[in-house]
Amino acid sequence: MTTHIAKHISDRDPEAYSYLLGEQTRQKYELELIASENYVSEAVLEANGSIFTNKYSEWYPGKRYYAGQEFVDKIENLAIDRARALFGAEYINVQPHSGSPANLAVFFALLEPGDIILWMNLDHGWHLSHGHPMNYSGKMFNIIPYGVDKSTELIDMDIVEELAKQHKPKLIIAGFSAYSRSLDWKRFRKIADEVGAILMADIAHIAWLIAGKALENPVPYCDIVTTTTHKTLRWPRGAMIMSKEKYGPAIARSVFPGIQGGPHDHSIFAKAIAFGEALDESFSTYVRQVIDNARQMAKVFGEEWIRVISWGTDNHIVLLDIYGSLGLSGKEAEKILEDIGVSTNKNMIPFDTRKPLDPSGIRLGTPAITTRGFDQNASEKLAHIMVSALKNHQNEALLIDLKSQVRDLCIHYPIPGIH
Repeated sequence: MTTHIAKHISDRDPEAYSYLLGEQTRQKYELELIASENYVSEAVLEANGSIFTNKYSEWYPGKRYYAGQEFVDKIENLAIDRARALFGAEYINVQPHSGSPANLAVFFALLEPGDIILWMNLDHGWHLSHGHPMNYSGKMFNIIPYGVDKSTELIDMDIVEELAKQHKPKLIIAGFSAYSRSLDWKRFRKIADEVGAILMADIAHIAWLIAGKALENPVPYCDIVTTTTHKTLRWPRGAMIMSKEKYGPAIARSVFPGIQGGPHDHSIFAKAIAFGEALDESFSTYVRQVIDNARQMAKVFGEEWIRVISWGTDNHIVLLDIYGSLGLSGKEAEKILEDIGVSTNKNMIPFDTRKPLDPSGIRLGTPAITTRGFDQNASEKLAHIMVSALKNHQNEALLIDLKSQVRDLCIHYPIPGIH
């Protein structure tokens, strides 16, 4: 991510180039704790900006509509083979442009409008594309939500089973956007079998932890698995769908020509590079460090009497009840931390009484800081800086000092590839 690779932008469009430099500086001197963000490698960045962006390649390898597909086919097959080595799925489609279209393709392949889907409650850790009334999923399908237990803040699998038996969903989906605990894939499989439902996992937030063998792989238990390839993955923006072989033809038709035209070949090229990086043994070391860092930060917040939702984490996410602990809204906390150079995101917590755009919590994630080289000690130091800012947010002199400490951390732990 060095500026010399953007020389042509600099020469042709100085205004746009200035914004590129601004974003590069922001990333360089701010710490990224948004749980759905990370930094790609220089190799992935180069691949994503490669000449594969010039090619149109509708349909699939060996069956293209246009000529000139020899190397496009090789790259797409390479991406599929490497993804299969990571996850072990029978069928893999690497063409989806993003996570929401990937889920939509699955729905179009397997469901009819009005079919029942059993899904996690949006307020308890799910995502807008998972049943929100303004989203296609909420408009087209009958969404039955399950959630977490109020006392433990963990998914109550007995309630999931009761709802499944009561409503007989055609599809059960396991996955989350702001849930910090592991999922019981085996129990989800048992429930799906009991009611004759298709079982799908959306692992957009944890696919990399699964690829790095730090969390259990849902592929052996689920009929369908979708994931983004960006978010925490250090992979390029995009998505993929994995499934049992019998669902492959319907999914392939649903992706193209169902909801997409030509695939983004430059992104598929970058996916192939990134999947290769994830096959290296060092990737497993990295993802385990991500979890260690998240647990260390959660420990600090707990010791400082800031309530950690579900009292800990099994993955990269730490969800905090800021309003209940400090009387600050999530929106206020996000701004305080941003002002000292730490990016987080406001987030609803289970059974939140505040509005979605100004909720009670903030969500943190440790992938990006771990990519910068943070260990538990550095993560602990950052957590203490954040606590100090939140508890003393009216002390301007202290906030200036804390911002300087954040900048020192940025300098000591630079983003690989940014100079």
